[in-house]
Amino acid sequence: MSDERTEPEVLAEGRFLRLVRRRGWEYAERRHVTGIVILVAVTPDDELLLVEQHREAVGSTVIELPAGLAGDEPGHESESLEQAATRELLEETGWEAQSWERLSAGPPTSGVSNEVVTLMRARDLRHHNGKAAEEGITVHTVPLAKLSSWLREREGAGTLVDPKVWAGLWFATH
Repeated sequence: MSDERTEPEVLAEGRFLRLVRRRGWEYAERRHVTGIVILVAVTPDDELLLVEQHREAVGSTVIELPAGLAGDEPGHESESLEQAATRELLEETGWEAQSWERLSAGPPTSGVSNEVVTLMRARDLRHHNGKAAEEGITVHTVPLAKLSSWLREREGAGTLVDPKVWAGLWFATH
């Protein structure tokens, strides 16, 4: 058997992920997703919106930028990245953006997954009172001027910080 096949060979398949091999490389694919958005959202008070939640894959609490999947909900398979960003920001943080700017796109773990994430900047944020995360998420609004030290404190206390947060800080201040 040659490892030069161009079509992926499915090694295992679950509800959300598929493990495949192509040209001798094994990697994970997300099922039923058309895109992934990572949100850089700065409040009118110059605070970056962050979320904190337990992530089973690393067995720890992780501080992240709000994020989500596009096209993963039945009946919304053709959802745009902007629509997914709007939905996810409101669901996870209770904030709403009036518009979106695409900042960058690329693979966060190119040796392990075929995922490509798109960082998007939220524009003209408004908070919706009473709307809160329902997914076991803690929302943090951290002043940009104090974010670096806040993140270092959290890391020092044993909380994992997704490196994309640092990219978000750079985009938020440039």
